[in-house]
Amino acid sequence: MSFSIYEATLPPMMRMLHNLGAILDKAKDQAAAKGVALEDLVEARLAPDMHPFKRQIQIASDAAKGCAARLSGSEAPSFPDTEHTFDELRQRITKTLDYLKSFKPAQFDGAEDRHIVIKTPHRNFEMNGRDFATSYALPNFFFHVTTAYGLLRHKGIDIGKADYLGGN
Repeated sequence: MSFSIYEATLPPMMRMLHNLGAILDKAKDQAAAKGVALEDLVEARLAPDMHPFKRQIQIASDAAKGCAARLSGSEAPSFPDTEHTFDELRQRITKTLDYLKSFKPAQFDGAEDRHIVIKTPHRNFEMNGRDFATSYALPNFFFHVTTAYGLLRHKGIDIGKADYLGGN
């Protein structure tokens, strides 16, 4: 049996979203214990010109939804980017996981050859499903998950590699 594009994308994204949710829970508890305002964490940035923590979560969610939708030839649900609290961000992660769990591996049959077009304000990207998964979707998703993790570490939340990777 070969390794499918479904197995290469959705299970790792679901695992990392689950881990990210657990990291948010841990950060919320630690912030309360340390007297850190959650609003400061939600708006945290590593540099003035980068997106804040909340936007990193939103983009990771969108990247996972978009990956599943594009590779399966379906339409991703729209989640308005209105989250401003840890609880709202946690709910978004849960909604994203629920959406990803709704897919069956068979929906991704032939996805490696599917023509994918990503429209951005500056240009359009066109590629096959294999290249989309390996060169765009997964790197983009992990970039935003890792940035969210790094922002919390930068703000003094005691999380580590084991939290990022999660359990078996």
